[in-house]
Amino acid sequence: MMNLRLSSILFLVPINIRRDKNHFIVEDINTGEFYEMPNICIDAINSINNGESLGVIELRLKEDYPDEEVDLIDFAEQLLQLQLIAEIDGVRVNLPEKKKEHLGFQWISPNGGKCFFNKIAMVIYAGLFILNIAFLFLKPSLFPHYKDLFIFDYMVLNIITWLLVTFCTVLIHEFGHILAMRANNLPTRLELGHRLILVVLETDMSSVWKLPSKDRNVLYLAGLCFDMVILFAALLSQMIFTNGSGIFLSIMAVVVLDTFIRLIYQCCIYMKTDLYYVFENVTGCYNIMENAQQMIKKWVPFLKSQATEEVVFAGERRIIFTYSIFYFIGVVLTLSLYVIFYVPQLLFAVKRIIPGYLEGPTSLPFWDATLFTLQMLIGFLLLLYSWRNKYVKNGL
Repeated sequence: MMNLRLSSILFLVPINIRRDKNHFIVEDINTGEFYEMPNICIDAINSINNGESLGVIELRLKEDYPDEEVDLIDFAEQLLQLQLIAEIDGVRVNLPEKKKEHLGFQWISPNGGKCFFNKIAMVIYAGLFILNIAFLFLKPSLFPHYKDLFIFDYMVLNIITWLLVTFCTVLIHEFGHILAMRANNLPTRLELGHRLILVVLETDMSSVWKLPSKDRNVLYLAGLCFDMVILFAALLSQMIFTNGSGIFLSIMAVVVLDTFIRLIYQCCIYMKTDLYYVFENVTGCYNIMENAQQMIKKWVPFLKSQATEEVVFAGERRIIFTYSIFYFIGVVLTLSLYVIFYVPQLLFAVKRIIPGYLEGPTSLPFWDATLFTLQMLIGFLLLLYSWRNKYVKNGL
């Protein structure tokens, strides 16, 4: 640790400061990382950039913010940990080499993205949301059931169909985010991630912080907008082609099931879903999940010892409390999905494949059961790969 004194004069790395809903967003231009800071921190940074010593800045801030605890040495140490300081008293700070991550999809023009995300398009997506609800209420037979997944007698074909449907619908969902990002001329990329035990594709939306708060919600909701189109097309197909091919109608039922479950998952904002980021953005309260988890640990007796101090800005505690309620609702929704869909599907599948193992390796049911088990193993390995990427990347 370099020696920081009140007489020290700092030189910061190139940064960009933007006013946000409640506070300010500081961007490290070299790394593309963003940090939320209150007004007092921005005043300190501006004074640092003017070449003032920490002691001079501290005295003035104590006068300007009499109700705040001002400690410029501590603040400078935090800036140092964030790797935002380039020099201390003319001595260069040895910053670890941190390459800016490459983002792409810049071959998609902003005008192309705006074709799908403009004021008229958003009204259409909202209309489709209302129509989808109306379809499900007016025709309950369209409501998804866990057995919709089992189209064929052989489990391998069912899993392949489900994987293809899921891959296509998730890709369309993520492409919604990509088009919305490009509509704002922002780069992005697709990554492999997970939601609990489910392997998912994720769009890198880190550069969304370059936009004002009022413009971010469209980017967060873009995937759901495309989900509305998928669900509408699948429901309408079942209503129009009632006498059509049984395979086609069954596949449309799988599309409805897959999309419906994904929509419910978006409401589980105890995970960082699209709706979680909308909640953060609307309230202007960031890192709300981490703070709510600490609050919940303090409520639950056997978790109290694990609780740490929350980093909460003034006026945010009520918002965090509200989010904590939605946190519990999300957990209930997740458990409901497992009870209504996942567990029955797993039991039904196991019931189907066990007789296949008993028939021996000379029968098709045996190899169907074997390949089904192999598919499940591959899915589990992909999940482990996603977990490894997440925790190795975060240094955990």
